[in-house]
Amino acid sequence: MNPVIIDGFLKHDEFKKLQTYMMSPDFQWRFMPVISHINEKGNKFQFVHLFYQNCKPISPDYSILTPVFRAINMKSLYRIKSNLLTRTPEIVENDFHYDVSDFTPEQAKHWTTSILYINSNNGYTKFETGEKIESVENRLITFSANLRHTGASCSDERSRVVINFNYFT
Repeated sequence: MNPVIIDGFLKHDEFKKLQTYMMSPDFQWRFMPVISHINEKGNKFQFVHLFYQNCKPISPDYSILTPVFRAINMKSLYRIKSNLLTRTPEIVENDFHYDVSDFTPEQAKHWTTSILYINSNNGYTKFETGEKIESVENRLITFSANLRHTGASCSDERSRVVINFNYFT
């Protein structure tokens, strides 16, 4: 499945509640010394928040995603992870990867990845095909989990924040 873009994905008030909380000092982030894999080159890092992993919610903040669950037909969840990349002087692209790295590409094609952009900035998601999807708040992109992609930092805002949903439909 090629990437499908939905702008204005959540109702305005639902999105603003989610965005305000995730961008606040009350939301907990964990430092991750890698972005896509352990053998990355350079000094790349990000902050992450895992909502769901190993077939269960693991975050006390899991319920803030209820509006998303109502809007996406997910039969089985694999993982929900939020990423925060800090501002860089110039935009930095990271390594291409699959979000469902435990799967072979053949297995991954049966799964779906959706990315919900929490804030607007000049960072983006890029696919191996060269296609770039701009970071626009309340935008959802959905694509087959076997499409390798990467995120790029931003240089115009303090951070780039997204939520990655990996699921079976």
